[in-house]
Amino acid sequence: MMAPRVVIVGPPGAGKTTVGTLVAQRLRTTFRDTDADIERTAGKPITDIFVEDGEPAFRALERAAVVAALDEHDGVLALGGGAVVAPENRARLAGHLVVFLDVGLADAVARVGLNRDRPLLIESPRAQLKRLLDERRPVYLEAATVTVDTGGRTPEDIADEVAKHVR
Repeated sequence: MMAPRVVIVGPPGAGKTTVGTLVAQRLRTTFRDTDADIERTAGKPITDIFVEDGEPAFRALERAAVVAALDEHDGVLALGGGAVVAPENRARLAGHLVVFLDVGLADAVARVGLNRDRPLLIESPRAQLKRLLDERRPVYLEAATVTVDTGGRTPEDIADEVAKHVR
């Protein structure tokens, strides 16, 4: 049975994909992102899934993507920002090295900007991002075995710290 070497979680703007790609390079392994898996399965961008099919349909695809990735991938895995909200996903993460990329509001806003490809941030991105950070932080902390503060740091520096935690 396969298992990822490390699973990276965090809110939008935390740098999961950027840092995850760098960690995979450092560990000489592959990188996988469940958001990309969902888009490939659905045949359309996540924003279109939200608009056309609704958030419940997206969350069902997300749960399936998490199950598949945890079972099939042995490299670095990044989960979508809301994946850990589902209790079944948190339960499946038990026993895995899960790194929470902890990002403050100012850094997250600077990284996300007014990105319209993030469906939960379409209206009032700063206010929505603050709400997501406040609501989800306890869940990220619950799921994580390691928390890495990303504030004011380069992706390379963050990736170096994450890689140190991987055996």
